[in-house]
Amino acid sequence: MNTITLQLSSELEQQLLSAATEQGIEPDLYILNTLQERFQTHHSASTTEAELIQQINIGLSQSEWEQYHTLIAKRQAETLTPNEHQQLIATSDHLEKLNVQRVQALIKLADLRHQPLPKVMASLGINPNLFSS
Repeated sequence: MNTITLQLSSELEQQLLSAATEQGIEPDLYILNTLQERFQTHHSASTTEAELIQQINIGLSQSEWEQYHTLIAKRQAETLTPNEHQQLIATSDHLEKLNVQRVQALIKLADLRHQPLPKVMASLGINPNLFSS
């Protein structure tokens, strides 16, 4: 274990000593525990942000998008078979669920960052009109 020497103001030193005494532990251990908690909290927040961004980026694969657009074109041309119609409905439902999850993750990310949702969306390059009808 490494040793680090800190220059503390007398006020901060008294606060640390008082807090350590309240917990019934040595000041060195109190400081170490406080630093570990701080970095674990920061790491957890970073992990959470990374997980939210991963959820935001989940979508259909390229082949699923191609199939979806093919089915839409067939529907518009009125050549959609009953089986293809069911596939189109299932894909549309799946896409809608993904979008709900994306929006929920965006809201959580905005809350985590303490930023308005439009600002978070802009920072991620997401057009808010993608979620409107």
